[in-house]
Amino acid sequence: MTSISILGIYVADLVFFADKIPVTGETILGKEHIIGPGGKGSNQAVAAARAGGQVSFISKIGKDSYGEMAMKMYAEENIDATNVIVSEEFATGAAGIMVNKKTGENAINVVPGAAGRITKRDIDLAINSIKQSSIFLTQLETPVDVVEYSLRIAKSHNVTTILNPAPGIKLNSEVFSLVDYITPNEIEASFYADQKIVTDEDVKNAASKLLAKGVKNVIITLGEKGAYFSNNNEDFYVEAFELKNKVADTTGAGDAFNAGLAVGLTEGKSIREAIKFANAVAGLSTTKIGTAKSMPKRVEIEGLYN
Repeated sequence: MTSISILGIYVADLVFFADKIPVTGETILGKEHIIGPGGKGSNQAVAAARAGGQVSFISKIGKDSYGEMAMKMYAEENIDATNVIVSEEFATGAAGIMVNKKTGENAINVVPGAAGRITKRDIDLAINSIKQSSIFLTQLETPVDVVEYSLRIAKSHNVTTILNPAPGIKLNSEVFSLVDYITPNEIEASFYADQKIVTDEDVKNAASKLLAKGVKNVIITLGEKGAYFSNNNEDFYVEAFELKNKVADTTGAGDAFNAGLAVGLTEGKSIREAIKFANAVAGLSTTKIGTAKSMPKRVEIEGLYN
């Protein structure tokens, strides 16, 4: 039985490393570049599988070399790709990622390609995978109406839902009531709360505003500062881990966190422990180059988490 079903996009990541990220109109000489698997949903599927989850991935790819790279990876990672549709009509998407080699910071331009053309009918074909899951995880890189439709299906079958609201885009007010856990970073939280986030008080206020929209649990990820949790009964911070290796690339850290959270919850961990586990997965992912390829294995996570 699948414990986690994930709806999202797969794209090929074209990653360029340099000593800085260029500003508008600027040309710089880079250090190196790599091409590898990416896309938030796909990264989350790989991270969850490596962390110990049984994962079914729902997406759409093209019939091309980038799509072949995806299917090969899912087979290697033991991810159920039954619901990954191969389109004859649309090409697999791609993402251009600029990484500052000194700090690990990044800037990303995503073109979803075939995954951006996924439809409600495609979701209907994947209903059994969603129904049989204990967690349904999705983001906002696929069409919003499809995300909402999928969340409704999950909730109608009492499946716990996690929405990683990235990128931050306008949502219908009803969507929030379909979400058990929402996991924005500081930028996304400030977008949905319509306020700046600078202080701890700002973080708490933003979480309160999201709860008022109908979300049951809010987790705001704060990078090296860890994460903040809030619901109607309690609120607390969970610190990030001290890492033995230095940060190499923060791309995909949010995906790693969401995957770790999903796995922690399916294993019956308390919310505090699930966030701690998620912090371990996210932290470790930043110590390696790449997105899907940087996701840590369970043995690495246990080594840091315990």
